[in-house]
Amino acid sequence: MSGWLPEAVLFDRDGTLVVDVPYNGDPARVLPMPTALAAVTELRQFGVPLGVVSNQSGVARGLLTQEQVAAVRRRVDELFDPFDVWAVCPHGPADGCGCRKPAPGLILAACQRLGAAPERTVVVGDIGSDVRAACAAGARGVLVPTPVTRPEEVAAAGETACDLLAVVRLVSSPASSGAARDTDDVPARGPLRERPRAVGGGG
Repeated sequence: MSGWLPEAVLFDRDGTLVVDVPYNGDPARVLPMPTALAAVTELRQFGVPLGVVSNQSGVARGLLTQEQVAAVRRRVDELFDPFDVWAVCPHGPADGCGCRKPAPGLILAACQRLGAAPERTVVVGDIGSDVRAACAAGARGVLVPTPVTRPEEVAAAGETACDLLAVVRLVSSPASSGAARDTDDVPARGPLRERPRAVGGGG
């Protein structure tokens, strides 16, 4: 693996790797996001370890079981081939855990299991809490906005990309390894939150 490549890339699940279905416990409803399969394939060709870091508060809310979360995970691994690591937080917003994004716990745990330095890790997500979790862990956050991404979250992100293939181009460029990133210096704009949905959600 080339020296300018990241030591790991960690993806948010819902709205980033796969289409966001609120509190989804049905593997049949798992669909890749546009360019996601191609992006994952290309990163693997570079030899970059890949992981998934996902809030699944539906478990704490009683809307999902751990078995359903595991079934969806297996389906994601079937579609993309198995990821090197999964780190999932089942807690709710009021639980005060250290793993739930925007806290850094999921990212730090995934990095530890991969043997990757957080500062050489890229975290990719579609909302502000993904980027803030990356910042809290000392990792590089890249936001891939979707229709649910708030304008202030886009404005606060140090780096953005139009889709996951664009993320691959961004992180695999030798010039990007030393590029200045503004995430640490941008103040939070608006409350930390989950995706705005009719019934809430995971990530």
